[in-house]
Amino acid sequence: MAEPKVKYDRQLRIWGEQGQAALEKSSICLLNCGPTGSETLKNLVLGGIGSITVVDGSKVEVGDLGNNFLVDESSVGQSKAKCVCSFLQELNDSVKAKFVEEYPEALIETNPSFFSQFTLVVATQLVESSMIKLDRICREANVILIFARSYGLTGFVRISLKEHTVIESKPEHFLDDLRLNNPWPELKSFADSIDLTAQDPVAHKHIPYVVILVKMADEWAKSHGGKLPSTREQKKEFKDLLKARMISPDEDNYKEAIEASFKVFAPQGISWDLQKILNDSSSEVDSNSSDFWVMVSALKEFIANEGGGEAPLEGSIPDMTSSTEQYVNLQNIYLAKAEADFLVMEQLVRSTLKKIGRDSNSIPKATIRSFCKNARKLRVCRYRSIEDEFNSPNLPDLQKYLTDEDSSIAIGIYILLRAVDRFASNYNSFPGQFDSAIDEDIPRLKSTAIGLLSDLGCNGAALAEDLINEMCRFGAAELHAVAALVGGIASQEVIKLITKQFVPMSGTYIFNGIDHKSQLLSL
Repeated sequence: MAEPKVKYDRQLRIWGEQGQAALEKSSICLLNCGPTGSETLKNLVLGGIGSITVVDGSKVEVGDLGNNFLVDESSVGQSKAKCVCSFLQELNDSVKAKFVEEYPEALIETNPSFFSQFTLVVATQLVESSMIKLDRICREANVILIFARSYGLTGFVRISLKEHTVIESKPEHFLDDLRLNNPWPELKSFADSIDLTAQDPVAHKHIPYVVILVKMADEWAKSHGGKLPSTREQKKEFKDLLKARMISPDEDNYKEAIEASFKVFAPQGISWDLQKILNDSSSEVDSNSSDFWVMVSALKEFIANEGGGEAPLEGSIPDMTSSTEQYVNLQNIYLAKAEADFLVMEQLVRSTLKKIGRDSNSIPKATIRSFCKNARKLRVCRYRSIEDEFNSPNLPDLQKYLTDEDSSIAIGIYILLRAVDRFASNYNSFPGQFDSAIDEDIPRLKSTAIGLLSDLGCNGAALAEDLINEMCRFGAAELHAVAALVGGIASQEVIKLITKQFVPMSGTYIFNGIDHKSQLLSL
């Protein structure tokens, strides 16, 4: 068996050893192991999830061979959960796998406590009534829940849990934490020690752009009443001043300073997003508060006092043109400040824990360090219950989606995926499931969808006739290509939620395979 570091080398580069450890400790329950469920679990098993439990009461039929790669001819007539579990185990023998030969709907009704043993439940191909019941169960037990469904050429993915907090959100684009317009004493002192008017051309072209911008920002502020450039004209003037300091056209450091000058114009202090988290009522902590909110409480105190309005410094600097000596010195200044901020934060966290009657060492040092490094990028995600969304969707948004040309098909799919469940409840089959009844099913589905829209407060709203016809033509089939995509999206969200890295999607993801489009709906 390959060593974990070799086996999972590529993904370790994305979410690190801490993220991989979280995956390996987690236990996942899959409800229904048709194509959508099997594709979701396959991705997680290959990623090194700790353990899986497959729940499905059906037997493998000949029709399953055409859309599920995890069963073969020898599986026909056998337990689908057992066969899929066996195939998944072959993909990664490090994963503990077991199966329960029972229909998920029956388990939801008769044994709700069954789900409390898992880190996360992936529920595929459930109808609306079972979704609502399962969501209540998982919320009560604080178990993460993801719904996934593929239906013909359409599909959806929806996350449901009360709250999910993210320290390592890893945004693609985020401003470097350089404090060019608000330098601390050691950085300012270092910048002051370097002469921008040095005549030695080699020395001049190796001054780090951070130093150039700190000095030039200070110079500008002194001559402009303590204010930095804010208007377009002032920003252009600031860049022109930088150009004027160049003594040679090949000075890459000054070109870098001009390109990075926008970092000087950025407002000081913390972002609105971070302020919103600090203002959250959960930051008023007690003995039941999560580690995240305890650290947020300490962060609020840090920003108000020692931080002087700023979050703890991240401590890293980007590559730049510089002499080795000056770059190393600059790097050490940033690292020293970040370490000093961390030590203050650590004391504040320990003090907060003590105040609320918890062990002052219950939050590991490494967690506090990671929190400090990512303090500007914290995210809090909260999700409405499925029952709330289904019974009381955000009416203005729903009406906007229905009338907006870019969203009308996605919301149409959303409504019809709910309407087919109502249809099945009324007529004991899904629309188009039997070819002989398809002409009869189309007006029935249309009437069901209009009734659903009316119940939601959208009287007079209509859905595209072509879309209704297509939903009937699908006959509730699971196509492998769609299942693979929906399963891929679902497994990606599972990894985000378990590793607590990257930001999981909010709202309902709708896949429209008819037009090769997808959209996130917030209702």
